Amino acid sequence: MKKSILAGTFLALAFSTAAYAEILVGVGAPLTSKDAAFGAQIQKGAEQAASDINAAGGINGEQIVIELGDDVSDAKQGVSVANKFAAEGVKFVIGHFNSGVSIPASEVYAENGILQITPAATNPQYTERGLWNTFRTCGRDDQQGKVAGAYIAKNFKDAKVAIVHDRTPYGQGLADETKKNINQLGVNETLYEGITAGDKDFSALISRMKEAGVSLVYYGGLHTEAGLIMRQMKGQGLNAILMSGDGIVSNELASIAGDAVAGTLMTFAPDPRRNPAAKELVEKFRASGFEPEAYTLYSYAALQVVAAAAKIAGSNDPEAVADVIRTKGPFQTAIGELNFDAKGDISRPDYVLYQWQKAQDGNYNYVQIQ
Repeated sequence: MKKSILAGTFLALAFSTAAYAEILVGVGAPLTSKDAAFGAQIQKGAEQAASDINAAGGINGEQIVIELGDDVSDAKQGVSVANKFAAEGVKFVIGHFNSGVSIPASEVYAENGILQITPAATNPQYTERGLWNTFRTCGRDDQQGKVAGAYIAKNFKDAKVAIVHDRTPYGQGLADETKKNINQLGVNETLYEGITAGDKDFSALISRMKEAGVSLVYYGGLHTEAGLIMRQMKGQGLNAILMSGDGIVSNELASIAGDAVAGTLMTFAPDPRRNPAAKELVEKFRASGFEPEAYTLYSYAALQVVAAAAKIAGSNDPEAVADVIRTKGPFQTAIGELNFDAKGDISRPDYVLYQWQKAQDGNYNYVQIQ
């Protein structure tokens, strides 16, 4: 009788352990610092995806447990986060936000058998190095620069254009891709300048642009500096339009720039919130008090891809999952159907033009114009 009871106890424990098997997924992003708005998007997207996937049975029967890592948009801190994830036994990482963080962190992940899928890092070098583990659900700066360059060449052919960037892999990379494309289309910039991310006073730069008669400023960087540049341009009487990329896709831009944001142009993907297939998910986020703008659904989709590929592979081994992602698409996600090429990039072109406009309620938002 004792033997039977003990056997039954061990059997129950075995089933209990199997029922609560866990798989660790790291979320690396700037959860604090000036880019925390983007970090919140990545965190909320991944957490909601984990909740929904777990409710449907998890990844091959294993429940997802999210581990957070705050990289504060700093490359060294990003590597520290990557090493922390590796020590904790993380198998998959959603993140990071910045290209300058994602690229060095990916080396740590590759060495430790961790698959990384970023919803936001757009520098081409992230997927151009031949690593087995790098994927993204967003587009690339060379694609984005092509769209921006074509728009500038068509609509600002005779304008005096300033190219400004924040000297980061993302900001300078995007600015240089746009510069390359406008140059190929016959438009030469009047000024090419670099600032330092975190700067707050741009009066000297604006004075140079004003003296040069600049009417269009193409900025490669993030919304914090972009908003300050816009506000200060208006304050110094420089009536120039600012154009930028996906780094300014945050409603915080309008809070920083004020009325100076009106008319600002930017490139970003078609707004996934307008996809009828994502309607219920968007409403779920809004019901929780969070607006799923910009990278929220891209982060949600990143974890969807991991879960779907693991199911196809019949394994939660990151290398097996990576093989499936590259070869077995398409994957149905919150941002639409995704296929990946051998490098880990999505196959569809993913950029359109937006303009920041004032709505009837007096608030500013970005509206797709082409």
